Amino acid sequence: MEGGSRLRAWGATLGGLMVVLAVLTACAGPYQYYEGTGLHDTTTAEVAGGWENVEGTRVVLRENGTALFEKLDGQDFDFEDGWRLSGTGTWQLTDRDGGQVVRLALTARTRVGRRFPVTSTDASTPEPPSTYAWSFYVDRDPHDELELFFFYGDPDIGNTYVMTRETGS
Repeated sequence: MEGGSRLRAWGATLGGLMVVLAVLTACAGPYQYYEGTGLHDTTTAEVAGGWENVEGTRVVLRENGTALFEKLDGQDFDFEDGWRLSGTGTWQLTDRDGGQVVRLALTARTRVGRRFPVTSTDASTPEPPSTYAWSFYVDRDPHDELELFFFYGDPDIGNTYVMTRETGS
């Protein structure tokens, strides 16, 4: 009988440990601890130019550090609000331990769009920001072409919002 009690106690302890580990790792989504792409060799001249994505977003990064934004969605959980911002601002290429990042800042909003139609008059829907900042990771695709991306939505899912060189740029 004593051996059975020890076995049950061991099983309960192991089961409790598994529950604790499951809880601790449940919130650690793919990008919560993302360090970057490891890319450090991109130049400002290489990043400058037109960028687009499949949703009709367009960003122009000028060599003088100014930028034009058309229909750029929010990153992280802001993406779920559905707004798309257009306007002007600034950009810079930064380098940190994990890799390079393009930081964009919308300083003058000219238009707000919606990714999906607003069907309710719910007052809890947040007002789109008049200024906003994004951080795009710099990476290379399998053909060694640059791409810029950020994560959006629920961090446990790891969705990426990818910008590629504008066709004809």
